[in-house]
Amino acid sequence: MRNMKDEMFNELVASIREGGAVLRGESAPSVLAVAIHFTEDALLVNLSDGREVSVPLEWFPRLRKATPEQRNQWRFIARGIGIHWEEIDEDIAVTTLLRV
Repeated sequence: MRNMKDEMFNELVASIREGGAVLRGESAPSVLAVAIHFTEDALLVNLSDGREVSVPLEWFPRLRKATPEQRNQWRFIARGIGIHWEEIDEDIAVTTLLRV
């Protein structure tokens, strides 16, 4: 079962793939992820504007349950609008991190 976060992220990716810059009246994200790393219980994302966002792994059960090796097998989506983990089927948009 897909949740609301997944649906919003998939809409954003589809919009970008179609060449659109607007989703639900919002402009395309101007802040991108440039690096990520983990602590024992948090995901830390460095952003292109110099900020670092830290979120508990509890908020992302798939990441929490993943092994360190699985967590480190990620890639940026569209040069940093999000982060994707293929093996655990997790996608996190930067806009999601900034809303929480």
